Amino acid sequence: MATIKNEITINAPIEKIWSIMSDVSMLEKYDPTVKRSLLISPQKTGIGAKRKVEMLDGKNWFEETTTVFKENEALEFQLTACSFPIKSLEHTYSFRIAGPQITVFQVMKYQVKFGPLGKLMDALMIRKQSDAGIKKFFAGLKEYSEKR
Repeated sequence: MATIKNEITINAPIEKIWSIMSDVSMLEKYDPTVKRSLLISPQKTGIGAKRKVEMLDGKNWFEETTTVFKENEALEFQLTACSFPIKSLEHTYSFRIAGPQITVFQVMKYQVKFGPLGKLMDALMIRKQSDAGIKKFFAGLKEYSEKR
């Protein structure tokens, strides 16, 4: 299983950041790589909240569900279906509060499809593209949280 770690510091209250990140229907408002985030569960937040995300490229999509929900402490999403060459994926978030600044940590663990060919694809491009996408996601989250 491959792992990618990222973090960003945001100048906004934890409650604001939490409300943005934990509402699965809001992703399109701050992630510049997302075209649309559709709620596919009865609830927008909490364990079991689900979304289908259409990517800005117009061809890729994924569905995920919230699997950990500890208010202002920990959040985890697990991939349930996707168009990417990914077999499984989970991304977890934790938060460190330092006065008016919140550092958001993400750990993404994933497995690629297609055996050895998938591992080669991961080494050549999937990991780099995923990491770049996370950095764009974090930049969008920071901008949206600080200006909202």
